Amino acid sequence: MNSAPLASLAWRLLRREWRAGELRVLLGALLIAVTISTAISFFTERLERSMTGQAAEFLGADLVISSGSPLPTLYAEEAQSQGLQISQQVGFNSVMASDAAMQLSSVKAADAAYPLRGQMRIAEQPFAAEQPVSTGPAAGELWIEPRLLTQLELEVGDALEVGYASLTISALLTHEPDRAGDFYSLTPRVLMNLQDLEATGIVQPGSRVRYRLLLSGSDEQLSAYQQWLEERLEPNQRITSVKDGNRQVGRALGRADQFLGLASIAAVVLAGVAVALSAGRFALRHFDTSAMLRCLGLSRRQVMRLFLLQLLYLGALATLLGLAFGWLAQWGLLRLLRELLPSSLPEPGLTPLLVGGATGLCALLGFALPPLLRLGQVAPLRVLRRDLAPMPSSSWLIYGLALAVLSLLMWQFTGDLQITLAIIFGGAAAALILGLLAWLLLRSVAGKLHNLSLAWRLGSGELLKRPAAAATQILAFGLIFMSMLVVLILRTELLSDWQDQLPADAPNHFALNILPSEQQAFAEQLEQIGARSAPLYPVTPGRLVSINGEPVRQEVSKETEADGQGREQDRGTRAINRDLSLTWSATLPPDNQLTAGQWWGDSTPDNAVSIESELAESLGVGLGDELGFVIEGQALSATITSIRQVEWDNFTPNFYMVFAPGVLDGLPATLLTSFHLPSSERTSLRGLTRQFPAMTLLEVEPVLEQIRGILKQVTLAVEYVLVFVLLAGLAVLFAALQATLDQRLYQGALLRTLGAERALLRRATWLEFLLLGLLAGVMAVVAAELATWTLYRFALELDWAPHLLFWLLTPLVAALLIGCAGVWGTRAVVRQSPMRLISRGA
Repeated sequence: MNSAPLASLAWRLLRREWRAGELRVLLGALLIAVTISTAISFFTERLERSMTGQAAEFLGADLVISSGSPLPTLYAEEAQSQGLQISQQVGFNSVMASDAAMQLSSVKAADAAYPLRGQMRIAEQPFAAEQPVSTGPAAGELWIEPRLLTQLELEVGDALEVGYASLTISALLTHEPDRAGDFYSLTPRVLMNLQDLEATGIVQPGSRVRYRLLLSGSDEQLSAYQQWLEERLEPNQRITSVKDGNRQVGRALGRADQFLGLASIAAVVLAGVAVALSAGRFALRHFDTSAMLRCLGLSRRQVMRLFLLQLLYLGALATLLGLAFGWLAQWGLLRLLRELLPSSLPEPGLTPLLVGGATGLCALLGFALPPLLRLGQVAPLRVLRRDLAPMPSSSWLIYGLALAVLSLLMWQFTGDLQITLAIIFGGAAAALILGLLAWLLLRSVAGKLHNLSLAWRLGSGELLKRPAAAATQILAFGLIFMSMLVVLILRTELLSDWQDQLPADAPNHFALNILPSEQQAFAEQLEQIGARSAPLYPVTPGRLVSINGEPVRQEVSKETEADGQGREQDRGTRAINRDLSLTWSATLPPDNQLTAGQWWGDSTPDNAVSIESELAESLGVGLGDELGFVIEGQALSATITSIRQVEWDNFTPNFYMVFAPGVLDGLPATLLTSFHLPSSERTSLRGLTRQFPAMTLLEVEPVLEQIRGILKQVTLAVEYVLVFVLLAGLAVLFAALQATLDQRLYQGALLRTLGAERALLRRATWLEFLLLGLLAGVMAVVAAELATWTLYRFALELDWAPHLLFWLLTPLVAALLIGCAGVWGTRAVVRQSPMRLISRGA
């Protein structure tokens, strides 16, 4: 038979099979696999791009290059040639002076393009209404923070000298998008136009200046530019991306990426298993058809081509419908949740369509093809004998290729090779171990059910007389519930972690430069206005200058050269380029944990200091090393006696260096704290600033709201993906029950023919599926605990604890779901006549 008639016959047979209902489960499983992967990819890609865009506001750009020396003009020229938008900044410290006072300030000179992402906010007077703006001050003007206006006793419109230039204060600067990561700046901020920088005469050779090049563009443009740049980046230059710019946002986005990838894997694999089970049932029911076609003159090759063409038609239809349904699903969800989402989301790209199509192809060839290959091995003699042909060896090759492609899809979803390998090998090991445990469990209870009622013996008989097949079935159901349970646990833990990261009463104000003589009065005033305050910490600025007697620049440069991390400009290198906020405390600060050494005690040296763990690793120092500081012109040496892990995400004062009490006695210091003040009490801040005029008040509520908005969107994506995983799990559950439906119906018909009553068969069916679900639920919770422990420890860096509630609920829920689904799927046993069921089973 030629190709054209064979293709036509395959199409006619496919239509007949569809009308008979044989292909609906297989089509549904394929449709779920493609729809899930497409919808998840569409939704998460658009939402992630939106979240990343919002997170970029914390940098004022998508990418920032910074250095302590002027950046080569080639960097900006190449960026513009690649279509990127650029903005240039120069930052430095300078003394702002008026007739009444003078104040050291942090000055930023920016061009007209700043900011590339986000907006600034300005006000005409202190505590007046804020106005969003998208460009900085004009030439000849500058914006200053309200606290600097008060300290210098100036008014908006007055002139302020910056170096040799006299600039007009045209507005008060209340918010900068890239200020989020600089809460501990003790100096007020000044923003001026970059065109006025030369006139100030401040920047001279040897000046402490920070140069920044801000970039924005598409992901492809940024990736290409960063690849070009990395080959030319100097050791004193640093690249900062969105996830590096803010700890809270970077941590949330990173874990959201991991969760969405893991959940997508679970959904796709579950749907793929449903495809395999449905294809296996389809092949089993068409062995006789294949034998009849062989008797009518078709060769094995032609029979295989006939069924493969049907599979191809079905796969193409499922893929096209799945892509359409996936797009509609994400569109419908975006419409439904438009009040919670950003006003404008990026337009979808082609990647989700490619991911959906690749998923459909993998599910089709990897999961549906191996069972159908057996149809080509059926001998014509089967019309007289019902011997089944063994699975050909090529099927294992197909399974191997499918798993390889699935592994690539997993890598695509997670973006992490370590997690992908852990899932593949861990899943294989778990399946093997749990399958063996299921088989042993069934063998151990086989002899203990003979004395029970007839319903129990009938219900458990099918499981006990073929323990290997029953163990496989229990394992399949167990893996279904394990996948859903792992995703549910991860979702719960991540949401809890994000809520702990930013609770409703997280500090929304920082108070700096509090005089020691006003400490008691300030604490009482905070309590009076209803503010919840963190401890008050003494702070004095100091510079790290030596490590074990070696100049710190020489020591750090050796370290970065040795480990090849010079391009990253790590914490150690940054720590030596600025003053550190030094403090002392008798007790270990909250949310700090000792990783080495001991806190202060009787044997503590007089010059003891505790260092933050990441900075210690970056500097290459440990317990017993000597650090040299210069504080207010005085040299001071301290010995490292402990190393601390600091929780930087809690918006409370944290420090790289904490000295023992008495080490910094006699040095000038001010106090620092953070506190939460309800928005309804915000007007009381005016009285607070008047009562403590030397205090600097920094409001971070806008930053908190922006981070909470991003976390809300991340949460929404997590919830959405969880729904699809549950749907995929239910699809596999239904397909697994359908795979053994024919055999169960046939055996039920025989029992009814032998006189079994409908009530007895109904009770036996309930007991069989309840027992099956109970065992599968126990295996699922054990496997889920092992999987989450592995992921928490090696991938997500979360604290793991046993989930005792799931130990109780999972077996019960699994037994109930499998019991209800099994009884509903086999209801024809008690509703239809035995003769009709036997004819159907034959």
